[in-house]
Amino acid sequence: MTEARRAAVARLVPLQALLTDLGSVFTAAGHRLALVGGPVRDALLGRDSPDLDFTTDARPEETVRLLREWGDAHWDIGKAFGTIGARKGDHVVEVTTYRADVYREDSRKPEVAFGDTLEADLLRRDFTVNAMALELPAMTFVDPYGGLDDLAARTLRTPGAPEVSFGDDPLRMMRGARFAAQLGFTVAPEAVAAMTAMAERISIVSAERIRVELEKLLLAPDPRPGLELLVSSGLAERVLPELPALKLEIDEHHRHKDVYEHSLIVLEQAIALEDGPDGPVPGPDLVLRLAAILHDIGKPATRRFEPGGGVSFHHHEMEGAKLTTRRMKALRFDKETTQQVARLVQLHLRFHGYGDGAWTDSAVRRYVTDAGPLLDRLHKLTRSDCTTRNKRKAARLAAAYDDLELRIAQLRGQEELDAVRPDLDGNQIMQILGIPAGPEVGRAWKFLKELRLDRGQVGADEAQAELVAWWAREQAADDPSGATSAPSGGETTPSA
Repeated sequence: MTEARRAAVARLVPLQALLTDLGSVFTAAGHRLALVGGPVRDALLGRDSPDLDFTTDARPEETVRLLREWGDAHWDIGKAFGTIGARKGDHVVEVTTYRADVYREDSRKPEVAFGDTLEADLLRRDFTVNAMALELPAMTFVDPYGGLDDLAARTLRTPGAPEVSFGDDPLRMMRGARFAAQLGFTVAPEAVAAMTAMAERISIVSAERIRVELEKLLLAPDPRPGLELLVSSGLAERVLPELPALKLEIDEHHRHKDVYEHSLIVLEQAIALEDGPDGPVPGPDLVLRLAAILHDIGKPATRRFEPGGGVSFHHHEMEGAKLTTRRMKALRFDKETTQQVARLVQLHLRFHGYGDGAWTDSAVRRYVTDAGPLLDRLHKLTRSDCTTRNKRKAARLAAAYDDLELRIAQLRGQEELDAVRPDLDGNQIMQILGIPAGPEVGRAWKFLKELRLDRGQVGADEAQAELVAWWAREQAADDPSGATSAPSGGETTPSA
């Protein structure tokens, strides 16, 4: 343990001048200051921490005065909660007054109260591994609740009774799952028991706070332990009910796979396929990971037991896309992320059937066009969706997708697949058909887009001939008497 403390101090050596300087400012004013929480934990783990969080006995008004004199800039947006931020050079710090908050049973927010001792402040933190501090400027290690022992045991335990801790802030239960994913730690049995008994209390926490924790969990190196804890504790029933709903009963003949387990494997395989920082899908990628864990959530609603004992999930991808959109909106995900994930869920089955018969070039173009900028993610999601233990079947599916990607590359070499557009633009359409801007131009453009997808680039002359013939058919359909007129901007030409 002594060696671990020594290593932590060594890890913080690059920051020692900053820590000593800031600590001296507070002690000279008669106050205590300590580096606390994540930065101390990460230093002990040999990890770099993006945050510099401090705690002090100084009240916010005094902290503002001290940081104003010390830093290049400061801000007090968190002043109501005792937190003042500052920047000096390239370093950003946050200093929070000791807290002794009071939580009401039905409240989403604490009634902020300030404390007087470092030990009491550490007691109100989520887990003992986050309840360690370095008092400044002397760099004195403070660990009243055995955080270093728990760090060595890779255990997440609350400083006080877990029922009190989770009752004060129910989001700490989700943080336990998140840290299990981020750090690879195990949540202590008494904490898991409290999470299970108190899962309903998560309902008082805002959707935005829950979403942030879920994002951090999914972006962790190994999200699976965290997701499994959310499901086993009952928390997922309240925050992501579609996930435990995947635990469909397995029929006695095992005619269909465990969809929940399958989804976790797909997530793991998708993570393994993420690219480096310069690749098309640099990891960790939230959109891909969400799509992987949600891709089959339409199965429970579409499951049918067929005559003869079979099980079907017809159109579960369409139902899944709707459920994905609904859940992500409820969790206050941004619109773009929601649309991207739902689109991937909708498209994840499109590839199946490719190996049964050669797709036409038109089908390949549509695959690329429908995926749009999500194509690289769709490649990885589709490959990850193969979890069969049948090696021959897995090899066959992989070879088929290799072939599809080769076809896409070949067509891209011949055509601009990433921006498939008709051979004629809107102005040309209006000129050829002699019509003003309006819905008819949009319908004509859509017709030419379909022509482009079906037959590739046909050239302006052939596109014009097809457009005029299509327009004549449309006019005839609208006028049963047959009294149609040729477009004023071009000649009526039979379809090629």
